[in-house]
Amino acid sequence: MHRVARALMALSFVAACDPADLADSAMKRAASSVVFPVVNLDMPAREAQSATDCILNAASADELRLLARDVGVEAGSSTKATIRTIALRPDAQTCFAARGVPPIR
Repeated sequence: MHRVARALMALSFVAACDPADLADSAMKRAASSVVFPVVNLDMPAREAQSATDCILNAASADELRLLARDVGVEAGSSTKATIRTIALRPDAQTCFAARGVPPIR
């Protein structure tokens, strides 16, 4: 009886997952793996993680896809420029201030 209940619960959790949400989450994780090392060059890991979260939240879906393309390679000047552009947006700057991250100049 308990096995059936657990199996039904597990199935309901899987069914509740939206494929689009899963894809967005995967893309955001991929983009994060590109953004974090760039930001971490200028600040400690804890602040860099907060800054990365702010940058990803301020990025458009197209920008996230663009950043995610660079998974597994060192970020080039174009990728760094994209990260900087996003980081300088008011939404990202407000997020930095709320999380105690120094502003990017």
